[in-house]
Amino acid sequence: MKLVSQEPQKKRVLLKLSGEALSTEGHRGIDPQALKAIAVEIAEAYQKSNCELSIVIGGGNIWRGVRDGGGVIDRVNSDNMGMLATVINAIALQSAIEDAGVPTRVLTSINIYQLTEPFVRRKAVRHLQKGRVVIFAGGTGNPFFTTDSAAALRASEINADVLLKATQVDGVYDCDPKKNPNAKLISRITYAEAIEKRLQFMDTAALALCMEKQLPIQVFNLHKKGNIQKALCGEEIGTVIY
Repeated sequence: MKLVSQEPQKKRVLLKLSGEALSTEGHRGIDPQALKAIAVEIAEAYQKSNCELSIVIGGGNIWRGVRDGGGVIDRVNSDNMGMLATVINAIALQSAIEDAGVPTRVLTSINIYQLTEPFVRRKAVRHLQKGRVVIFAGGTGNPFFTTDSAAALRASEINADVLLKATQVDGVYDCDPKKNPNAKLISRITYAEAIEKRLQFMDTAALALCMEKQLPIQVFNLHKKGNIQKALCGEEIGTVIY
């Protein structure tokens, strides 16, 4: 007689982190203490959850394609530099997460064979099934697309159950909370409403892809300790887009 396992089915999660998560406010580059803090929190949350975890990391702490080109570097080259910045962040995050005791792999959409594995969907899924955290770097591999779009794309490709976006604020607001102290936090909103209201938490291409795939998005505050674990364990914090 075949026994049916009582262990709950693993949930496949993609966590989107901004590059600024690896730096301190007002500074560029990677701050070792900030890097260690976020890696330890990710590792502890992963170990306490029953999920398969992948991560897409931005590169804004090193280079922002649109902003930093300054009209001197053309947009394509500037975006390519931004993709390389995400690879630097991914390698740093991999090292820090593994130092915290969790096996990790970096897969990139641009070929850097000496440093990382190339992105292959089946290989990414296999790493997840083996209990490794997978970090996707290099964005989509194409200019003119944000790492939000990369997160939506990779989440769709690996059939993730949810896309978690860790941000600088508590969730999605009806207007910019940094400019308007009376901004109201929205707990739940549909993809269509978010697109129609032009809320600035994620670019329209990423939202449209999530809407097409019916992939729920959860936006929450990265800087509140324990939030990553709550999100990985399915607690409804911040804002849910459905």
